[in-house]
Amino acid sequence: MKRLSFLNVTALTFGFAFLYIPMALLIFYSFNASRLVTVWAGFSTKWYVSLIQDEAFLHAAWTSLKVGLLSSTAATVLGTMAAFVMIRGGRFFGRTLFSGMIYAPLVMPEVITGLSLLLLFISIGLDRGVLTIVLAHTTFSMCYVSIVVSSRLATFDRSLEESARDLGCTPFDAFKSVTLPVIAPAVIAGWLLAFTLSLDDLVIASFTAGPAATTLPIKIFSSVRLGVSPEINALSTILIAIITTGMIVASVVSKNTIAQKQKRDQK
Repeated sequence: MKRLSFLNVTALTFGFAFLYIPMALLIFYSFNASRLVTVWAGFSTKWYVSLIQDEAFLHAAWTSLKVGLLSSTAATVLGTMAAFVMIRGGRFFGRTLFSGMIYAPLVMPEVITGLSLLLLFISIGLDRGVLTIVLAHTTFSMCYVSIVVSSRLATFDRSLEESARDLGCTPFDAFKSVTLPVIAPAVIAGWLLAFTLSLDDLVIASFTAGPAATTLPIKIFSSVRLGVSPEINALSTILIAIITTGMIVASVVSKNTIAQKQKRDQK
C-alpha cells in the first residue's frame, strides 16, 4: 500500500477542514442561547423549540416533502420508460431529437429551465402552486433517472427475458417478474437521486412556486437574506443529522448485504 506523503496529508487536512469546520460551527451555534449567531451566550435548545413551533417552516418542509415524493415518483416512471425506449427501441424516426430532449435538462442552466416553465404555465393559464413545482421538478429530474436506468439496461442479459417468454410469460409478466427485479437497484437509485434534487432545488422552484406554495429552500433563502437566525442553524443541524443517519444506515445495510453474499458464495 502506498504511504501518504506530507503534501497529501496536508492537502486532505485543509480540504476536510474547509468542508466540515463550517458545519461544525453551524451545529455548535445552533445551541447558542443568544440571538446573535456569532456571540456565545450559553447552551440552550430554545431555537429547536422555536423551530418546531414555527408554522411557516413546518409548512415549507411539508411542501418540499410532498413535492419531492410526487415529482420523484413521476420522474422515475417516465425516466424508466424513456430508458427502455432508448435502449430497447432500436433505431426509429426522431430518435436523435428524442434523446436530445431527454438529456437537455442536464446541460440547460436552471435559470433558463425555470423561466421557460414559468412562461409555459402563464401561457396555458395554470396557476402556480404545488402542481407547477411538481411538474417542473419532474421535468428536470427525469433525465437523471433515465441515465441511471439506461446504464443498467445496457448491461442487462436479455436471455433471461427470452427464457421467461419461452416458459409462457407475456411481455408484461416477463418485465414484472424478471426485468424489474434485476433493474430495481437502478430504479431505486434514480428515485433517490430525483428526490434529493427536488429537495435541494431553489432556482427552478422560485420561478414556478406561487404565494401559497413555498418550499423549504425558498423559505431558508428568504430568511437568510434578512440575516442568519438561530432557527436556520437549528434547521440545518436537523438536516445534517438526518443525512448523517441515512448514510450510516445505508453503509451498515450495504456492508451486511455484501457479507451475506460472500457467505453464500463460499457455501
